[in-house]
Amino acid sequence: MANNPTASYSFELVISAADKEQTAQVLALLSGNDCEIVSMNRCEEESVFIVNCGTLAREKELVSEIANISGIKIKSVIDRTFSLHDGGKLDVVGKNKLNSKDDLAMAYTPGVARICMAIHDDVARSYSLTVRKNCVAVLSDGTAVLGLGDIGPEAAMPVMEGKCQLFKEFGGVDAFPICVNTKDVEEIIAVAKAITPTFGGINLEDISAPRCFEIEDRLKAELEIPVFHDDQHGTAVVTLAALINALKIVNKKISDLKVIVSGVGAAGIACSKILMNAGVTNIIGCDRSGAIYEGRTENMNSMKEWYAKNTNPQKLQGKLSDVIAGADLFLGVSGPGTLSLEDLKLMAKDAIVFAMANPVPEIMPEIANPHVAVMATGRSDYPNQINNVLAFPGIFAGALSCRASQITENMKIAAAYAIAEVVSEDELNRDYIIPSPFNPCVGERVTEAVRQAAIKDGVARNLGENEVLPFEKMDR
Repeated sequence: MANNPTASYSFELVISAADKEQTAQVLALLSGNDCEIVSMNRCEEESVFIVNCGTLAREKELVSEIANISGIKIKSVIDRTFSLHDGGKLDVVGKNKLNSKDDLAMAYTPGVARICMAIHDDVARSYSLTVRKNCVAVLSDGTAVLGLGDIGPEAAMPVMEGKCQLFKEFGGVDAFPICVNTKDVEEIIAVAKAITPTFGGINLEDISAPRCFEIEDRLKAELEIPVFHDDQHGTAVVTLAALINALKIVNKKISDLKVIVSGVGAAGIACSKILMNAGVTNIIGCDRSGAIYEGRTENMNSMKEWYAKNTNPQKLQGKLSDVIAGADLFLGVSGPGTLSLEDLKLMAKDAIVFAMANPVPEIMPEIANPHVAVMATGRSDYPNQINNVLAFPGIFAGALSCRASQITENMKIAAAYAIAEVVSEDELNRDYIIPSPFNPCVGERVTEAVRQAAIKDGVARNLGENEVLPFEKMDR
């Protein structure tokens, strides 16, 4: 399979050439398979190329071939992805400039003491007088990093930093990465509880199943701030949003669907739960051991036991290919090649396939498209990317805006409908069922929908009143 050029494997190449013919040879090489020239600038005898490749091997191969061209001198090669990560991707920047001694007197000593005592007298004011008002901890142990697995907390940091950038860019929420050097459930829970005075919410990230379920459940029960495991619920929210619009195209009711879920880990279970809450009644989950049904004993855990009791009403057994006949939706959160063309042809008319494994989906769109009504993946280089970034920034922005004590199921469903509604009826088609994360309407609509759902559910604790220092405390 050819690898499409991507900015993930992007490099800057600076060369000098004796004449135009040699530069033309470089251009010819860089215009070949698995690469594309993003830009080229020439100044005197120097040429600067920005090039995207399909793989790192191809990048190295190109540089080697260029180095062998007579008369070409390579002055520098910079991996642009590594360069972007140099020193990390985050800065801590003060909101107010400190230009005078008066500024210092208010931001720090002695003026800050008044703010400290205001919070001491009423701890709830920490939500309005500190970063806690709009700040989320992105907490991970690095055990289930997307596509990489258990790589440890240090290696997980670049992902957590990136997550924090997404929070800010797409939801206006400040976030900070917290990677912990423990896999112990009790220790992770203890860390989360210990840091809550600093944060208004906690986003759990890349923690392996089934530990992630207990960690989230415990923290939701024991903390008074929103706790959200994005690998579960972010995926679930955007999946429901995509399905809402896909059903408009195939003209099917959500209550009539037969759904096959491939992969019954954190994301698979969360997707199943939100679909059930939205009206799906017939879901069959499949893992490496086949369909999950009540009474199965092989390869089970506590969450799969719950799954067996609450899904697969007909108690179907066997491999995925044994239970997929007549399915309206295939929902893949497993691995590449899980869905074969033969399996696909057994599905119902106007089938919907969400193949979300990354980087290689359960079935490639080129294979599936002729046989399905709607196809979606988790990749950005195909239509209909089911991307968590559509959900979690707005969900937390909405929850923090009203100081919600938790993120309820209704808040998640409201977020899904808000995302779906960004795609107008005129725009909706089989290749456009989900909006782009860069659509500014997404974050705004999700934030407001979540806020309203929190108010309706009775978990909002601040409806936006203006908070100022009370006059009776002005003498501090």
